[in-house]
Amino acid sequence: MSSARIYKPAKDPSQSGMARTKQWVLEFDQTSPRETDPLMGWTSSSDMLQQVRLEFDTQEEAVAYATREGIAYRIEEPKQPLRKGLSYADNFKYNRTAPWTH
Repeated sequence: MSSARIYKPAKDPSQSGMARTKQWVLEFDQTSPRETDPLMGWTSSSDMLQQVRLEFDTQEEAVAYATREGIAYRIEEPKQPLRKGLSYADNFKYNRTAPWTH
């Protein structure tokens, strides 16, 4: 059986919402190299586990599943965001912490 990674996906940078970031994901690692189709130029792989993406509510559920099925896994902890989200209205707050620059 191949190995897998368990992680919590990051927020999509092109969207403002937090959809699909609350769950933990188990994805299998690539076991065979991808091949290029000579006619169309598409890439393909004979490894069907590349198409499997399992979602769990908690990290413990994902680890329990991998342990129960005998899957070697590694956990990638989520990174903290570099800055908090700001709204446009914060530019005009009465009690601004940064001085008005223009």
